[in-house]
Amino acid sequence: MREWWRSGVIYQIYPRSFQDTDGDGVGDLPGITGRLGHVASLGVDAVWLSPFFTSPQLDMGYDVSDYCDVDPLFGTLADFDALVARAHELGLKVIIDLVLSHTSDRHPWFGESRASADNPRAGWYVWADPGQDGGPPNNWLSVFGGSAWTFDSRRRQYYLHNFLPQQPDLNYHNPEVVAAVLDVMRFWLKRGVDGFRLDTVNYYTHDARLRDNPASEWPEDDFPVNPYDAQAHLFSKTRPENLAVLARMRAVCDEHEAMLIGEVGDSGVRQVRIMGEYTSGGRLNVAYSFAMLGPEHSAAHFREVIKGFFTQAPEGWPAWSFSNHDVPRHVSRWTPEGGDAQAVARQSIALLCAMPGAIGIYQGEELGQTETDILFEELRDIARSAFWPEDRGRDGCRTPMTWEAAAPHAGFTTGTPWLPVKPPQAAQAADLQDGRTDSVLSAYRETLAYRRESRALREGAASFPDLPEPLLALERVAGDDRVTAIFNLGAAPRRVMVAGEARLAGPAAATFTSGALGLPAWGFAFLTSDTTLALEAI
Repeated sequence: MREWWRSGVIYQIYPRSFQDTDGDGVGDLPGITGRLGHVASLGVDAVWLSPFFTSPQLDMGYDVSDYCDVDPLFGTLADFDALVARAHELGLKVIIDLVLSHTSDRHPWFGESRASADNPRAGWYVWADPGQDGGPPNNWLSVFGGSAWTFDSRRRQYYLHNFLPQQPDLNYHNPEVVAAVLDVMRFWLKRGVDGFRLDTVNYYTHDARLRDNPASEWPEDDFPVNPYDAQAHLFSKTRPENLAVLARMRAVCDEHEAMLIGEVGDSGVRQVRIMGEYTSGGRLNVAYSFAMLGPEHSAAHFREVIKGFFTQAPEGWPAWSFSNHDVPRHVSRWTPEGGDAQAVARQSIALLCAMPGAIGIYQGEELGQTETDILFEELRDIARSAFWPEDRGRDGCRTPMTWEAAAPHAGFTTGTPWLPVKPPQAAQAADLQDGRTDSVLSAYRETLAYRRESRALREGAASFPDLPEPLLALERVAGDDRVTAIFNLGAAPRRVMVAGEARLAGPAAATFTSGALGLPAWGFAFLTSDTTLALEAI
């Protein structure tokens, strides 16, 4: 039997911004439970919950101080159990976000580790002596700016943090650390979760010799906005020792018939290679990267990323997504000034559904939601504020879900929302789209239903018929089921001649007459046929 996750549709919920039930302006677990009917109506297979664990919230929950409890901001363990029960009633699997590369500096483990160099947890984090001049032990940089090392006066040593100084890195060279995080996984598996999304999965291990990272390649006249991008991170992450850790995590999940999906944080072709390596040989079930979470929106880019993955990792398995809580929303990234954002949104779900692998949808994406314009004084993402305004942070994609256009704060809360709900986002509220056949919400439901019914789109091998930019074609074949998906990624209409017996199937933004396929700006079509179609742009 084919594993569900191979063609799974995973819907990401950012708990802070989904639904508030107690009026404090922050979403909570009961709010998620109450809105799961909306998620199920999309036809997805699973929900991924971003962190809800006890945390000081300096990085919005990605700084965990207790892995085995719910932060009171979001509710209780009983609320979590109720959420899981309701999700399972609706046929939804529950995947939770485990942030295991680092903890909060307020985690008891770190409190003990920093107390002395000879206590039982002294080696649970990455500690190193200062350089001869008192400086950090090497040149490693933090993703959030500055050195990746902070000096601690109690131990008179530096500790490693790839992110905020308040997020010290665990030491995965220590077998006790590996055993402890496996116990965390078992805790949640016993509560009924169906899998884990592993945050920054390639950051777990580091070079034990602490060698300096070399420089990356960047144009001499265009130094990166973030100095982190000026290094090639060969020694601070993606170390070969990581593979054994992932294998042990996979073994725990296999015992409970749970799945593992990992986030690969890297750039360029390297990230696709890592995805393949991490999903081969009994490690992760699925991996995704930032390959499709950036500004690139060309046929060549999509084609090269997908072909590159399956060429480099024929035994691995990918997940693709266009938006999440870390990047600007794709409708805003990919719609040129004056373009039709809703057409881009409708095309995007069709394009995602045409891709081989699992797919991810970020909350609000099904409404065609755009990036919120956040002013500096409204910022809550302090981790990235040092790079303002060239990097405007992650708050713009994290603003609350909009449920009811006429309600205060679009139905998200009766209090003051933690991030503002602005008119452009309220205009895309769910109640304005529900039941409208021309809405983005309807397009998501229709397209996901078509993918679910099509064996070719769920299971088929993929090839790419040759068409010039901005046209992209994917042929998917499984047994005698064949679908060719064709997309116009540009703002001007295009035409494609189709040689062979073909029929329009599923949702479309196109016309098809006498073998001529007419694609408006950001148009698309799914064609079924008995044989491979010959395509020619005209």
